[in-house]
Amino acid sequence: MGESFKELAVWQRAVEMSLAIYKLTSTFPDMERFGLTSQLRRASVSVASNIAEGYGRSTREEYILFLGHARGSNCELQTQRVISRALGFGSESSHRAVERLSGEVSRMLVAMMRKLQR
Repeated sequence: MGESFKELAVWQRAVEMSLAIYKLTSTFPDMERFGLTSQLRRASVSVASNIAEGYGRSTREEYILFLGHARGSNCELQTQRVISRALGFGSESSHRAVERLSGEVSRMLVAMMRKLQR
């Protein structure tokens, strides 16, 4: 492993995704500030945070567990994004950007978990 979780491509992509979520939700209606806006933002931050926390844990098993938490938060984010799109919140281009990044993060997490489980 590298010297820092910041060197991990999956962490970098998760941070990029979180920034895209903040951009997307900045246009949501004010009435959603404590609803979908808050949930999407927390889920997106959780993805990168769990990757970092797992990296800092003592054992490979703990690392895999936290990567699983990150994957779960990413699935939560995907569900909330689908709902917000169906409600007409946010621009189509912002939704596509988040969808692309989320899919990429998901694939990277699965690959990383498989590699660590060997």
